[in-house]
Amino acid sequence: MKAETSRYTIVAITLHWVMAGLLLFMIWLGWNMDENEVRFQLHKSIGILILFLTLVRVIWRAMNPPPPLPDDMPAYEKLASHLVHMTFYGLMVILPLAGWLLVSTSKFKVPTVLFGSVSWPHLPAPDFLRSDIGHVILENIHSKGAWVLIVLLGLHVAGAVKHEFAAEDGVLKKMLPGLFGKSAAPKSSRGYVRAFGTAIIAFALIALIPIAGSGPASGAAPQEGEPVVPADETIEANWDVNYDASEIRFTGIYDKADFTGTFEDWSADVEFYPEDLANSHVLVTVRTATADAGKKLYNDSLKGQEWFDTNTFPEARIRLTNFRETETGYTADASISLKTELVTVPLDFRLDIDGDTATLNGTAVMNRKAFDLGQDSDPAGNWVGEDVTVTVTGTATRK
Repeated sequence: MKAETSRYTIVAITLHWVMAGLLLFMIWLGWNMDENEVRFQLHKSIGILILFLTLVRVIWRAMNPPPPLPDDMPAYEKLASHLVHMTFYGLMVILPLAGWLLVSTSKFKVPTVLFGSVSWPHLPAPDFLRSDIGHVILENIHSKGAWVLIVLLGLHVAGAVKHEFAAEDGVLKKMLPGLFGKSAAPKSSRGYVRAFGTAIIAFALIALIPIAGSGPASGAAPQEGEPVVPADETIEANWDVNYDASEIRFTGIYDKADFTGTFEDWSADVEFYPEDLANSHVLVTVRTATADAGKKLYNDSLKGQEWFDTNTFPEARIRLTNFRETETGYTADASISLKTELVTVPLDFRLDIDGDTATLNGTAVMNRKAFDLGQDSDPAGNWVGEDVTVTVTGTATRK
């Protein structure tokens, strides 16, 4: 009677079946994510997770060699099994890296946010990979490599089933989890901290890259040719803004649905005289990195180079002048300095003054093209609407 051989370790068994499930789901997701932002982000998230688990699995396998193949398995089948496994490991590294490079070099510049929570950086890449030809090469590696993976999955399953029912000692039961495994107890294992710790530290350092590079350079001077709304040195603010009761909100259309957000950090110097509009003026400074659209993916996108480019241009400045009365309230010219553009739009608002307290509700419509926002990835406005409405509400107290 033949002695039973030992099984794989619990960690190896868990990694095997978890990654098998993730790979099958990724294949389905890759075929069913066109024009679906949620699935596209999930595809990227799982791809990075597979890359992480592959690193864990390689380290674990090096420290905990798998049980040997059956002695009575033909030599050519052992070689085929070895080659299939090595190709699997290679593809589980190459395919996520190719997908990561595709996103990193895409002209659409869509951020990657892992599982809606962790900002993930783009890979540095040579100019060749950013070209049309380079992008096609990466797309073919990613898509054709997926088909190779599917073929290998079929061969792997077929081989496992064949050996389970053939004369030689089967290998499938060595990898079955829990009570399904009928062979001897799992091998003793070692290196939990090294395998998982190394992978966690490596990927944590990568995840910290966006945080390390998120702040503007200290004391950075405006770029040459950048229009700036200068601070009006003669302004003598006669109103104190209650920031807790005030808000700057922006709304627009993304993927045929409404989106809205606010700027969390801004300040305003207000010199306003209802009886002397000609000498009234307001200067507002907005820290653009504090834009909060309610979703981390949107927030990361807004900070990007083709949108607010908050590393280079941390502030937007708005100067309100030329106040005049209208049938419904007031209007003013809002000169907005954003990135390298200076655009003037009307701001219509209502102002109710009760003693020394003023309540304001205003609206302005901006065209993002005028500010060179999103003109690389979406110049036609297929995803993000061209017009963005800015509403200003709040209260102030007369000094």
